[in-house]
Amino acid sequence: MTADQAFALLNLVAVAAWVLLALSPWLPRATTTLTGKVVPIFFAIVYVVLIGGNLPGSEGGFSSLPEVATLFSQPWLLLAGWTHYLAFDLLLGNWELRDASKRNIPYLVVLPCLALTFLFGPAGWLIYSIVRTFRKSG
Repeated sequence: MTADQAFALLNLVAVAAWVLLALSPWLPRATTTLTGKVVPIFFAIVYVVLIGGNLPGSEGGFSSLPEVATLFSQPWLLLAGWTHYLAFDLLLGNWELRDASKRNIPYLVVLPCLALTFLFGPAGWLIYSIVRTFRKSG
């Protein structure tokens, strides 16, 4: 399998997980198990394998932007970085849903936050945090 093929497969898994997350009001148990545990664990395993198999002896590093650029010029390490994003954004989306449920924030208010978290991670979390703050004070 090439890095490009693995990228396509990981993205397919991520999209399926996010669709399932969006359907969470109707499939709560599946969402909790699959998107909250199984898929993030899968991404974590893929990440560890990619890092373990490609980082030792590679050029680049994390001390400067040019070093990161050099590190990520290697397709398998770039894929590891992408997998890192996929895992953490999905975990964050799960947290948003659980937190919104505890705070009685309507699902239709959270759904756009989830879409933003899927596409732009920190921006979605920021919007959800704003919603959460106003919901708390309201």
